[in-house]
Amino acid sequence: MPVPESTLLNVPDRADTAPLPRAALAMGHDIHSSLLAEGALDRLRAVASVDTATHITDFGIADGTELAAVEVLFTHWGAPLLTEDALNRMPRLRAVVHAAGSIKHHVTESVWERGIAVSSAAAANALPVAEFTLAAILFANKRVLDIARLYADTRQQPALLPYFAGHGNYHRTVGIVGASRIGRRVVELLRPLDLDILVHDPYVAHDDARALGAEPVELDELVERSHVVSIHAPQLPETRHMFDARRIALLRDGATLINTARGSLVDTDALTPHLVSGRVHAVLDVTEPDVLPESSPLYGLPNVLLTPHIAGSLGNELGRMTHWAVDEVHRYAQGLPFAHGVGPDELARSA
Repeated sequence: MPVPESTLLNVPDRADTAPLPRAALAMGHDIHSSLLAEGALDRLRAVASVDTATHITDFGIADGTELAAVEVLFTHWGAPLLTEDALNRMPRLRAVVHAAGSIKHHVTESVWERGIAVSSAAAANALPVAEFTLAAILFANKRVLDIARLYADTRQQPALLPYFAGHGNYHRTVGIVGASRIGRRVVELLRPLDLDILVHDPYVAHDDARALGAEPVELDELVERSHVVSIHAPQLPETRHMFDARRIALLRDGATLINTARGSLVDTDALTPHLVSGRVHAVLDVTEPDVLPESSPLYGLPNVLLTPHIAGSLGNELGRMTHWAVDEVHRYAQGLPFAHGVGPDELARSA
């Protein structure tokens, strides 16, 4: 993927003997403790001058003298907002390296205006989401959850052939909504299988979609034809409730809707009656609201798998993102452009 021009700004040339860049950690307490426990930050000390045992949760109360010397900010979930005031306290700041996915929660317009280079480990975080999605697709077509619940209820070997006639993973149609990093990786994982893959993405040319190994179609056609629909589009004003009552009604009977993107892309109220009736199935790793009300019927439905936003990096998978980010700090220290740089134009249509 081409490196956005903005990531090349203000990255100094460094000789092999140059001192390591001064860095600081900015992230929430829980994630900092987890990274320390996993030993994920150990490599960072080899490529930057940094105290990995301390971290910043609020630029307003951080040590001003320490902030003034920071050249690279190493961020993660819970990083405080990089406001104009915060940036004024870091006059030497030249790069923000985010050891997680979206940077929308802490990078502001002021960062771009100052020409500060930005990198994200979103590509690393895409891998476990794609793996989760692959498992969800294969289990959905095979009706694994249904048969497991039937077995638990009856405590007997179910009559599989009549009960699951028509199900399976041979030439089922899977629709991928959004050829994002995650969407593309899902297509890559599905490609060797005996599945028919559709894709919809307004930013991807039809020839490019075919090169991925998928058939490009309009969204409504994708929804109507697919046995499984998996959402990988970004959260933008124009994608809010892209799966509204009209589009949800287009889902074929027995289809499964998978959402590992953002809860706002699906109108939960519109989807609920289709799930309660059993007409369709769903795997929802994200919902709107983030936590459904206790009274929501979706918690107890046999055709719904609800998970609390676990598709992305968890446990030792956090180490993968951290190592990708440490590699970026190393590149910066060598005077090289980021391999996973993010620019304002790309950010405008990312998750």
